[in-house]
Amino acid sequence: MAGGLLLSAAVATLLTAATPAHNPSAGFEDPPPDKIVIKVATVNGSGCPQGTTAVAVSEDNTAFTVTYSDYLAQAGGDSDPTAFRKNCQLSLVVHVPQGFTYAVASADYRGFASLRPGAKGTQRASYYFQGSPDTQYRSHPFTGPLDDNWQATDTTDWAQLVWAPCGVQRNFNINTELRVNAGTTAPEEVSFMTMDSTDGDISTVYHLAWKECPEKS
Repeated sequence: MAGGLLLSAAVATLLTAATPAHNPSAGFEDPPPDKIVIKVATVNGSGCPQGTTAVAVSEDNTAFTVTYSDYLAQAGGDSDPTAFRKNCQLSLVVHVPQGFTYAVASADYRGFASLRPGAKGTQRASYYFQGSPDTQYRSHPFTGPLDDNWQATDTTDWAQLVWAPCGVQRNFNINTELRVNAGTTAPEEVSFMTMDSTDGDISTVYHLAWKECPEKS
């Protein structure tokens, strides 16, 4: 997928369905009126084989979504020994209107989990701008029995936001991971977690904060 899959607000209906009613950017500066454009530069990882990842930008520039269609970790039964952990590394080229910079204020991760009694699952993620230190991974544990949709939200206070450098093009990198541990489950029973969607209803949503870049003297 290197070289880019150009995506814009044309797919915003997906985002409308996936975005919660609250607005984590409330109180932040207004987003730029001109559209941002996101291109997928590279995709790597066992959780996102080539062609199974898509990105969409909201019409109001307040968020973008990442949708996976083959992101599943499982353990137990006849599962492949390496299937207990799946990960994805996305590198995005974000074209921002001149004079503005952005940061990720919060991220909503969603999926489905089928964890037998005694099994455990973990979702974790981090993100950073090219050339900047990686943010600390944030982890969310899940414990069986569980057979339902799941959601995990990471929120960053305004004072702790990491902003894209003004006037410099830096890729935005996202690392995500799912792990499943069979634990004390009977050996023949299978437990799994997904962060994928076959119909576009389940997406990861990254909510953006905006501010104007300082004027050059």
